[in-house]
Formats: sequence, structure tokens, C-alpha cells
Amino acid sequence: MNRNIKYMLLFLLFGLLILIRFFENELFYDPYLVFFQNDYLYIDNPRREVFKLTLFTSLRYVLNSIISLGILFVIFKDKSMIKFAAFIYLMALIVLLFIYLYFVVNPRQEDYYMFFNVRRFLIQPIILIILLPAFYYHRLKT
Repeated sequence: MNRNIKYMLLFLLFGLLILIRFFENELFYDPYLVFFQNDYLYIDNPRREVFKLTLFTSLRYVLNSIISLGILFVIFKDKSMIKFAAFIYLMALIVLLFIYLYFVVNPRQEDYYMFFNVRRFLIQPIILIILLPAFYYHRLKT
């Protein structure tokens, strides 16, 4: 792949991640966006529709995951790495979604900080930030 095309694709894919974050209020139903912007440790849990919230959180995770897999493919061009990364994303979705649902259904103020961090892994491409240096290091060692 030509270097210029590679950089343009990376710019486009990272731009898509930025657009998802920039338009999160318009694209996704998430009453916790405002809740966690405030002093959430001292206020009550917002009203929410659990099914709709779970659906939109999962959608956002899937969109971020697909774009992140595209970024990993453009950088490393290794299908086995992408398959492994897709498996990690799938397992993370299953585990994190169960934990997330526990916190949504059973809101307690003492759990808000943990809930905030689990939610962050679902709505932001943090796994990409972990996988990029891990795969780079793996490539250096092989």
C-alpha cells in the first residue's frame, strides 16, 4: 500500500472516531453523558431506559470496534492480528456489557466510579490504545 494512501486512510479512520465522539449527543441515547459531566458522586442516578441505553451503548462499541480494527489493519496488514483483535473486542463486549448492565440495573453511589470506568471502555476506543503498542511490541519481538 502506498504510504500516502495509508496515511489518508488512517486520517479518515481516526477522523471517524473523532466524529463519533463529537456527535455523541446527537447519535446515541445516553443519559450518563450529562450525569458524569457533573459532580456525579453526590447526585442521584438519572432516569433511563435500560434496553435503549444498552442498545445504543452496544452500537457505539461496535462502531468504534470496526473502525479500530480498520486502523489496526492499515497499520499492521496482518490478518491473524486482526482476527485476534476482533476476538478481544468480542470478549470485551460480552464481559463489559454484563458488568455495565449490573451497574445500570443496580445503581449505587459507591459504585459510580467503577461504573464510570466500565462505561468508558464501552463508549471510547480505549482497547485500540492498548492494542496498538502491544501489537507493535509483538512485531518488534518476532
